[in-house]
Amino acid sequence: MPSRSADEIREILEQRIVEGEFSDGERLDEVTLATRFGVSRTPLREALRMLAGSGLVELIPRRGAFVRHPGVVELVEMFEVMAELEAMCGRHAARRISPGALAELSVAARACEQAMEKQDPDAYYHRNEEFHQLIYKAAGNSFLATEAQRLQKRLRPFRRMQLHARGRMQQSMREHTGILKALEAGDSDVAAAALRSHVAVQGERFHDLLSAYETSGKQA
Repeated sequence: MPSRSADEIREILEQRIVEGEFSDGERLDEVTLATRFGVSRTPLREALRMLAGSGLVELIPRRGAFVRHPGVVELVEMFEVMAELEAMCGRHAARRISPGALAELSVAARACEQAMEKQDPDAYYHRNEEFHQLIYKAAGNSFLATEAQRLQKRLRPFRRMQLHARGRMQQSMREHTGILKALEAGDSDVAAAALRSHVAVQGERFHDLLSAYETSGKQA
């Protein structure tokens, strides 16, 4: 079996933590995990550092890496901030996006659509990340883009979890279409509102997230 990269290990551990395989506060043993993944401790440690950056793991000097599950309230608060950051990116991007960037965004939207047609939520998740990152870049504000990317990474496993809810990929794709149209029209207010709504966890989406989170063994 080919050796796994640190990013591949991070992605697997990220999903297994969110799915409840590891409990809150559980210590992640490096030797056991390195053996499990068939890798040296170097890429494993890098993966753990990435998970610490996303808030799912806490690295304690001389003690090791420990799983940290955010509570539901903290999770919803992060989504609220993410929705406003995305709205701000959309508002700026509508005024500043170049024809070339619009073309890239259209390609990314089509890639999302292809993943949706294949009913592949994991592929959709990756293409969706690219779609949003293009908008951050198009906003033309490097500080804003950095902050948006930082929180995007932190919420990555939970946004991915949402895509497994019935009909969410199709709904997300419809929202992408609306966002793209607003950016093409240069309508900053509509772009901001569309992105805010796209990311916010309200109504049925909140209940879907809460249900999935509780099913995987988390507590508020």
